[in-house]
Amino acid sequence: MLVLKKLLAEQINSGASDMHLIVGLPPLLRIHTCLRPLDGADALSQEQALAFVREMIGDERMARFNHDRDIDFSTALDGQGRFRVNAHWQRDTIAMAFRAISDNVPALDSLNLPPAISGLVDLPRGLVLVTGVTGSGKSTTLASMINAVNLTRASHIITLEDPVEYVLRSSKSVIEQRELGSDVPTFASGLRHALRQDPDIILVGEMRDLETTSAAISAAETGHLVLSTLHTQNASQTIERIIDIYPAEQQNQVRAMLSNTLQAVISQVLFARKDKPGMVPACEIMLCTPAVRNCIRENRIHEIPNIIETSKALGMTTLDDSIKSLVINGMVGKQDAIAHAARPEALAKTLGS
Repeated sequence: MLVLKKLLAEQINSGASDMHLIVGLPPLLRIHTCLRPLDGADALSQEQALAFVREMIGDERMARFNHDRDIDFSTALDGQGRFRVNAHWQRDTIAMAFRAISDNVPALDSLNLPPAISGLVDLPRGLVLVTGVTGSGKSTTLASMINAVNLTRASHIITLEDPVEYVLRSSKSVIEQRELGSDVPTFASGLRHALRQDPDIILVGEMRDLETTSAAISAAETGHLVLSTLHTQNASQTIERIIDIYPAEQQNQVRAMLSNTLQAVISQVLFARKDKPGMVPACEIMLCTPAVRNCIRENRIHEIPNIIETSKALGMTTLDDSIKSLVINGMVGKQDAIAHAARPEALAKTLGS
């Protein structure tokens, strides 16, 4: 018989980043990007799935789950670890996805990120975005950036998360973490209230709709440092996504606002290391120089990749240059690198493949 606590302990002990519980299948663990069934485990029944969800969220949120058919939340295992969980319905049965979250926030300089990122936490105001697909390390990068501030200076930091992933303990800074559903109804609502709470830095888990995006840009305009994420793959796509979320008649105004408030876009891809167990990110870094701001304001977004390419001395880097560095340093294999490159043929030629 499957027991939830034992399954969560198995996820931690195996080093799996994710666990999937799907009715009719044994538990599936993702270990260093590979998905495999848990050895010797029984298939999950619908009754077990219902009991697991109810055990984690209680009767009140269970009613909401049955109505919405989807819910995000976090859960913990007796001090051994924390998990970000999504429970949902599929083919009239329940499925769950668990993402393991370390209790220890990694130091920013341990993540193998470009040096320019460490300087972004010292900005007094503006909008900094970390982008990438699901599982690309966005939350870890943001948590490490926040903790770098926390360990070095006195600031008031408010995070709005869905759900809270890393638990950040106040050190030199004061940190308040608010979770959607239990502490605040929406990102946009949380942002509006946060502005009345004297914050220095606001972390918004995701700019997922017009109301949240508008509130985040407004907060950055009014003298706060705002950190957030988008599920986009590069800086140009990120800027276009933000502008396109607005009605056509507002887009010129938004371009002007964004050109003044955006400070940087970090776009990440996560690789399984070949030199040792673990993951390592490759990043495109766009910093908002006057040239970039002009491109945003004048709707010349297509010119931004060339600016990144020619501004390496300022700390910018293309994704493919970052990937190439990982290959040269023996962290990532050539085939994996080429498969995730922005320009695979050009990178293959550069690497001699």
